[in-house]
Amino acid sequence: MIEDGKVIDSESINIKKSHSEFILILIKNLLKRVKISLNQLSAIAVNKGPGSYTGLRIGVSTAKGLCFSLDLPLLSVNSLDLMIYDVKKKNLVESGSLLCPMIDARRMEVYTKIVKDDLTIIKDTHAKILSIDSFNSLLKINKINFFGNGSSKFKNIIKSNNAVFIEKIIPEAINFNQIVHDKYLKEKFEDLINFEPNYLKDYYFKK
Repeated sequence: MIEDGKVIDSESINIKKSHSEFILILIKNLLKRVKISLNQLSAIAVNKGPGSYTGLRIGVSTAKGLCFSLDLPLLSVNSLDLMIYDVKKKNLVESGSLLCPMIDARRMEVYTKIVKDDLTIIKDTHAKILSIDSFNSLLKINKINFFGNGSSKFKNIIKSNNAVFIEKIIPEAINFNQIVHDKYLKEKFEDLINFEPNYLKDYYFKK
């Protein structure tokens, strides 16, 4: 729950495949605790991905449903930007180094992007298959901070002294505040009818 760019309270849960069971319960508990009704909300913000197909689908569907029923605008945030905001907020990176969040996309693939410490984008959000040669040209001349649940796979194969790994960084809703507040003030709302999560790649069902 964000008010004037500040987090006034939050609810979170980290249990695999629990999105549909708990999301509405978490919302209800949060609203009850802060004593705010749905009708008092000004906007709804949602993680647009990349990330878990099921989690994104349920999260976006819930957010859009609330926006339609309450006639509210929808704001979205990139998962990777949430992690970048977190490491910047905690002052975990050296000035002049690069930031590379990674979300596990199974096997040796990750969802990632690369930015400078001033947030200038070097390469925007994309899916990447990791190898021992990944990021070689950048690592030769830059220190790169890798973080997120996909970075451990790269840590096991990379040997560059310029590769720095930051532990325990995940895309958390509690880091929505400044990104969402700025978007709200600039009225950077999503097209509610056509908005879809950024899956980055197709989902394949197991037979």
